[in-house]
Amino acid sequence: MSKDLTTSLRPALVMTGLFALTLGIAYPLAITGVAQLAFPRQANGSLVEQNGKAIGSELIGQNFAEDRYFHPRPSAAGKGYDATASSGSNFGPTSQALVDRVKGDVAKVSVPGKIIPPDLVTASASGLDPDLSPEAALYQVDRVAASRHLPAAQIEALVRRSIDTPLIPFLGDRHVNVLALNQALDHLAATGH
Repeated sequence: MSKDLTTSLRPALVMTGLFALTLGIAYPLAITGVAQLAFPRQANGSLVEQNGKAIGSELIGQNFAEDRYFHPRPSAAGKGYDATASSGSNFGPTSQALVDRVKGDVAKVSVPGKIIPPDLVTASASGLDPDLSPEAALYQVDRVAASRHLPAAQIEALVRRSIDTPLIPFLGDRHVNVLALNQALDHLAATGH
């Protein structure tokens, strides 16, 4: 009987070791190498630099709280926009904590006579969504323009130029990257165009 166990156990251990080496080490290293060669910027986090210093990533939302910037979606990640604690709140539709948070966000962004786009008061599943719908960005134009003492039409034109459309329309929605938009806004303020 012990001979049968040894005969059965040896191939199982060899296969486990082989698959661990192949799928746990060789495959990830090969994919990382291909990614570094074919898409080095994306493989290294799609970092956005300013004056030679990384200021963020196109893939991770950041908190912009000043009125002179476009605000992102609310974040449920950690204490907000914490990439080490990426997750949703897991609050259900009957959760009083969720209702209270959304009411607070509605009170902050509410503009009389305008319908609030849902993504300005609801967090994404990861809590780190870097994008807004075009409607959510356009909703904020008047606040940003007033804060920067710029014509609203100029800020609206900037938002419209910043809208990204998916290559294949049914594979995504039009969106605006908040970090890129705010960088363009700072450039506009600095240069006047």
